[in-house]
Amino acid sequence: MTSFVSTVIEFISAHPHLAYLVVLLLAASESIPVLGALVPGSAVIVAASALVPTGAVRLWPLLVAAVAGAIIGDGLSYWIGHRYKGAALDFRPLRRYPALVARSEAFFERHGPKSVFLARFIPGLRAVIPLFAGILQMPPLRFYAANILSALTWGPAHVLLGVLVGASFNLFGAAAKPLGILLILLAVLIWSTVRIVSVSVNRGAPLVVAAAERVRKWAGRFDTRWARALHSLLDPTRSDARALAVLAVVLIGGAWLFLGVLQDVISGDPLVRADTAIYQGLTDLRTAPGDAVMITITELGDTVVVVAVAMAVLGWLLWKRAWRTAGYWLGATAGAMALNTAIKVALHRARPGELLYSGWSVFSFPSDHSTFNIVLYGFLAFLIARQLRPVWRVPVILTAALFVLLVAFSRLYLGAHWLSDVVGGLAFGTAWLAALGFFYLRKPSEPIPCMGLIVAGLTTLVLAGAINVHRHRAFDLQRYAITRASLTMPADIWWNTGWRQLPTRRIDLAGEAEEPLTIQWAGDLDSIQRLLVSKGWQPPPPWRPANMLAWLTANASPGALPVVPQLAGGRLPSLTLIRSSDMAPAKSRLVLRLWTVDLMLTNQPSSPVWVGTVVEERLDHPVSLVTLTLRQPDLNGPRNAMAAEVGSGRLSDPIVSDEHGGWDGRILLVRQASSSDVGR
Repeated sequence: MTSFVSTVIEFISAHPHLAYLVVLLLAASESIPVLGALVPGSAVIVAASALVPTGAVRLWPLLVAAVAGAIIGDGLSYWIGHRYKGAALDFRPLRRYPALVARSEAFFERHGPKSVFLARFIPGLRAVIPLFAGILQMPPLRFYAANILSALTWGPAHVLLGVLVGASFNLFGAAAKPLGILLILLAVLIWSTVRIVSVSVNRGAPLVVAAAERVRKWAGRFDTRWARALHSLLDPTRSDARALAVLAVVLIGGAWLFLGVLQDVISGDPLVRADTAIYQGLTDLRTAPGDAVMITITELGDTVVVVAVAMAVLGWLLWKRAWRTAGYWLGATAGAMALNTAIKVALHRARPGELLYSGWSVFSFPSDHSTFNIVLYGFLAFLIARQLRPVWRVPVILTAALFVLLVAFSRLYLGAHWLSDVVGGLAFGTAWLAALGFFYLRKPSEPIPCMGLIVAGLTTLVLAGAINVHRHRAFDLQRYAITRASLTMPADIWWNTGWRQLPTRRIDLAGEAEEPLTIQWAGDLDSIQRLLVSKGWQPPPPWRPANMLAWLTANASPGALPVVPQLAGGRLPSLTLIRSSDMAPAKSRLVLRLWTVDLMLTNQPSSPVWVGTVVEERLDHPVSLVTLTLRQPDLNGPRNAMAAEVGSGRLSDPIVSDEHGGWDGRILLVRQASSSDVGR
């Protein structure tokens, strides 16, 4: 990742005009109907602007490109609407998004000429509002005045934000790149969660409505109390019928996900192996600044803060005599805590490390932070959103969801929980929340001033959170300090039998067992690289644009193609080397990857141990002008070729028979190369 980021910066530094052109085109695309709702132009512009402090691009050309692109994009959209009028809405891309068109039309009718300026800052709408301005024949002078003014505000806002981010990362020095990767992971996590929930609800709600109608007709055949109640609950004319359908989808999805995770945890399915890989990957990304932020977030989600917020909101509801809502609120929070604790005690699953917890908190599944916070703030957002106008509901729900996701991610980052713990906690909390919301909507609830709920919840969160952070900061810095447990072993023990304790297959990020790890090498990594370079091995080409284009040629040589990185237990290879193969056709190469493991050999000499693979990759051309590298199934030949080259290794006894997979079950064990070996 570091090499890739450095390569991108070098390329942009050498061709800054391309960066300015990309920013201009992306800023313009933001205002093109439909395209603007799909292209992440804003995110890329901010990312490009973050390179200003590095000197790769200059500030003023970037500002001009962003402003000019915004003006051009809005102007093009306005021209299309002015030229084709209502027929523009019949263009195929727009016909596929009737809801976006209807929302944009209503927005324009409500705000008039101001909508051109306001929509610039609203994703989705900014791609359609200029079109409506043209369709409704808004005077060009008035349109371009709003267009230019909004572009002069929107462009600098994005560019200067990126510059601020880039300058901030420069202050962190060596920690900047891990923090950048961490932020990218968070952004992808949040975006993926929002998209998955949105698609599931939009596609699942109609199916649930259809199923509910069939159940309602069936219940109408009977004249019993429960049949009449069910028939009334599923009445499609109810004002809350769609909300009930959405809650039913969420309930079914949350319960299904929780039970699936629970089954994997009990049976030890691949999800549990993915737990270890993700835990190790996030541990390698940890930095002191990242720890400081994540510890603060996790302290804001501690049980003591959750209880304080729950009691404050309960007190407000009782003071307003909202007895039924207070009962559901108490059931939501207290019930989630009781059920979550019961599951913890029943499973007795251990946490990833020793974190100075006691009592029931020593157990890991499901994550109490994830469960408690999603129930607390989810139900609070539900109560608040019901009292607001539709335009304000989405920000309230997204704010609560963002806070919950940050708390859940902090538990992963700090190594307090496994991935399955966090996913299980979120799924269980979501199902519990949906079930309570479903029954809560059955009857009209008491009117509750939403501002009082916001003030009670937010004020208590700030005060209780600040007190909790102040009281436990020093202890939590010790509790969540990075601990890299490293196993030590005498070199002779490893050479004879201890090598059996190390992993024998590569585990990818999804927890799947991939190809065998056919090499274990004890020694200093620099010495290993010098020895192999003296034998004809070489580092692979970096991931630069010119090298990446080699994949799109039919005559690429094996040494000109970058090596696809692979994860083992959440870690990228510490060393990757390639060499032309002597065992296969000319269009092939041997690829060596070595990953670090937490094992240090003592005495004669003291050295770390690396595990890895050496495989043969042959070039294939499935279609003209496209080159692919295909790993060959035979793992014994490349391993034996490596053994002949290093000269100081031995093949272990077979540990497993996998002849059909191209491996005889033997592992090449190599000791630290001496200086005389390296010089030869």
